[in-house]
Amino acid sequence: MRQNFGKRPKLVLFAKPATPHPGTTPDDFAIYASYRGSQTAGYMGTLKVVRKTDSRLLFPFDGAEQIGPFKTVNEAIQPAQAKGESIVTGDIANPEI
Repeated sequence: MRQNFGKRPKLVLFAKPATPHPGTTPDDFAIYASYRGSQTAGYMGTLKVVRKTDSRLLFPFDGAEQIGPFKTVNEAIQPAQAKGESIVTGDIANPEI
């Protein structure tokens, strides 16, 4: 029995198309809005925006500002979701390639 050390399977999150193209509708994007934190420290909104057509991560990026702190979970998630929708609208109007 021979063991193969040093080779790991490649992790693929999104399959990339042969020719990348920008998203043209909101359905071409994935928005993941959530929160982190606690009641005593405050809640921070978290956001991840991915263009599904070419698997490009649009948010967060280096230097992106934090969303919060807020007193409740809903107060943290709502601005994160709104920011995600704003990023999608902006990318449809002026795609970053």
